[in-house]
Amino acid sequence: MLKLIKKFRKVIMGVVALALGLVGGISAFAEGETVASNTIAINTIWTLIAAFLVFFMQAGFAMVETGFTRAKNAGNIMMKNLMDFCVGSLMYWLVGFGIMFGASKAGLFGTDGFFLQAANPSTPEGLWKFAYWMFQVVFAATAATIVSGAMAERTKFPAYLIYSAVISGLIYPVVGHWIWGGGWLSKLGMVDFAGSTVVHSIGGWAALVGATILGPRLGKYGKDGKSRAIPGHNIPLAALGVFILWFGWFGFNPGSTTSGVNLSIATIAVTTNLAAAAGAISAMIIVWMQFGKPDTSMTLNGALAGLVAITAPCATVSPLSAIIIGSIAGILVVFSVEFIDKVLKIDDPVGAISVHGVCGAFGTLAVGLFSEAAYGMSSGVGAINGLFFGGGLSQLKIQFIGVASVFFWVAITAGVLFLILKATVGLRASDEEQLKGLDIGEHGMESYAGFQIFTTE
Repeated sequence: MLKLIKKFRKVIMGVVALALGLVGGISAFAEGETVASNTIAINTIWTLIAAFLVFFMQAGFAMVETGFTRAKNAGNIMMKNLMDFCVGSLMYWLVGFGIMFGASKAGLFGTDGFFLQAANPSTPEGLWKFAYWMFQVVFAATAATIVSGAMAERTKFPAYLIYSAVISGLIYPVVGHWIWGGGWLSKLGMVDFAGSTVVHSIGGWAALVGATILGPRLGKYGKDGKSRAIPGHNIPLAALGVFILWFGWFGFNPGSTTSGVNLSIATIAVTTNLAAAAGAISAMIIVWMQFGKPDTSMTLNGALAGLVAITAPCATVSPLSAIIIGSIAGILVVFSVEFIDKVLKIDDPVGAISVHGVCGAFGTLAVGLFSEAAYGMSSGVGAINGLFFGGGLSQLKIQFIGVASVFFWVAITAGVLFLILKATVGLRASDEEQLKGLDIGEHGMESYAGFQIFTTE
C-alpha cells in the first residue's frame, strides 16, 4: 500500500511539473510575442512623431527664406515651399522610394518597391513600411526645398515644380540608395547617420548649380562687379524659421534611429543641440570681429550650419566633439558666404549653398575625424574611431569618396536638368516680373495687399 501511494505521488508530481512547464512555456511565448509587438509599436510611434517634426521643418524653411528675401516675393516663396512637398510626395511614392530602398542593381539604384507596393496593411511589419515611407518622404522634401532659397526672387514657378519632381524622384533617391539603401557607398563603409550629405549636400550642390546657371538678381552686382546688399524684409520671421528648424532637427537626427527603444536617441539629441548652439556663437563672434556688429542673419545661419554639420556624425561623436564640429561650421559658414558672394559672384539670398552644401560636406568628413567607438556602438552604427581618436585615415578616406561622388552626381544631373529647363520652359523670370515681384508676376496677387491705396469712387 505504501509503495502504491509513493508511485501515485510520483505520477501526480510528474503531471504537475509537466503542467507547470507547459504554462511557463506558453507564458514565455506570449511574453515574447508581446515584447516583439510592443517594440514594433514603439518604433512606429517614434518614427511617425519624428516624421511629423521633420515635416514641420518645411514651415521653418519657408519662414527663413521669406524673411531673408523681399516682401514682393513672399507669396512665391510660400508657394514653392508648399508645392515642392506636394510634388515631391507623389514622386517619392511613384518611384523615389523604390529607387532608394528597392533591391539593389549593382549598388547603384533600387529596382522594386515602386508605388509603395512593399507595404502590407495586413501585418505589423507591413504597416511599419508605411511609417518608414512617411519618415523618408519628409527627408526627400527637405532636400528639394533647400534649393528654393538660393534661387529665390528670380526663378520661374513652372521650372521649380519640374525641378522638385526630378530631385524627389531621381537625384535624391539614387544618392540615398548609395548610402542608406545598401548601395556601393554603404558597402564601402560610409557613415552619414541622418543626412549631412544625403539630404543637405544634395540640396546645397543643386542650389550651387541652379544659382550659377540662373544668374544673380537684378541689381545684385554693380558695373564694377562689387556685391550689393539686398536686405531681407523680415528678420524676425527668419529667426522664427530658424527656431522651427532647430526644433524639427530633434526629429531629423534622433529620429534617424527609427527606433524608440534605442536609447542613443538621448545622446543624439544632446550632440545636435550643442552643435547648433556652438555654431551660432562662433558665427556671431567671427562676424562681430569682421564688421564690428553681431549680425543677426549671419548668427542665424551659424545655428543652421552647426545643425547641418552634426547631422552626419551625431550618433558617433561625444558632446565635446559636437561643440567643436558646430563651432567650426559656424566659422566656415561666414567665410563661405563671403567667398561665394564676393569672389565667385554667385547670388544666394539665404546662404543655402554655404549652410547646406559646404557645411554638409564638412559634417560628413567630421565622421572620419571625431567618431568614437563607444558612441557608434551604442547607436548601432558600429565601432568607428576617427582620426583624432586613433582610427587613422581609413574612415576619413571613405567619407571623402562619398562627399566627392555625391558632388559630381548632383552637379552633373542638376546641371543637365537646369540647362534643359532654361532651353525649354524657361528658368529665369523676366526683368519686369523681378521688378514688380514674383507675387504679382507669377501668382497675380500680393502677400501684403493692405498697402494698396483705394479710392472711394
